[in-house]
Amino acid sequence: MLKRPTDFVLALLGLVVLAPIMGVAAVAVKLSSPGPVIFRQKRIGMSKIPFGMYKFRTMRTDAPSEVPTHLMANTEQHLTPVGRLLRRYSLDELPQLVNVLKGDMSLVGPRPALWNQRDLIEAREAYGANAIRPGVTGWAQINGRDELAIVDKARLDGYYAQHQGLLMDLKCILGSFGVVVRAEGVVEGALQSSRSAKSDLETDDWTQIR
Repeated sequence: MLKRPTDFVLALLGLVVLAPIMGVAAVAVKLSSPGPVIFRQKRIGMSKIPFGMYKFRTMRTDAPSEVPTHLMANTEQHLTPVGRLLRRYSLDELPQLVNVLKGDMSLVGPRPALWNQRDLIEAREAYGANAIRPGVTGWAQINGRDELAIVDKARLDGYYAQHQGLLMDLKCILGSFGVVVRAEGVVEGALQSSRSAKSDLETDDWTQIR
């Protein structure tokens, strides 16, 4: 019962504390390439209800709009000058604190699946992971991230759904700092994605916000 109000307070505090970093990131995105600073991706939320997830834009505006980065033949040519840095240290995810304030997401939970990532959505259904709010970080994020096979990611998300609580959330949050600093589990481009069993049907619906 306390998870939602706790998320709200911590997300609001996070936005205040991280405002200087987010400001610098926003300016860097704007100055490094033409286009909006923020874009929105259609994702699947609690009870499989779609919502728009916010990120700092890390790709050029002429990048393929229907192809996720792990399936691109050459991700490097589509990244903005600051995009790789933002993605490496997950700074592009900071605008999702707004999603937490809105109630779309929690600070901790399964990472929200793309709207048509049917294999992951179905696998999570079997483990009960679709019944809770998706998170900015989660148990699967600190135990393999992009390198996980779909079934393993769903299993870890299901484990979190069954064991969520203050202690589990603290483990995920503290573990996330180490994963981000070491940039562990980040997969960029089709060549690297052979290590992770993600679906070839997975595409991305990017709606840019100006």
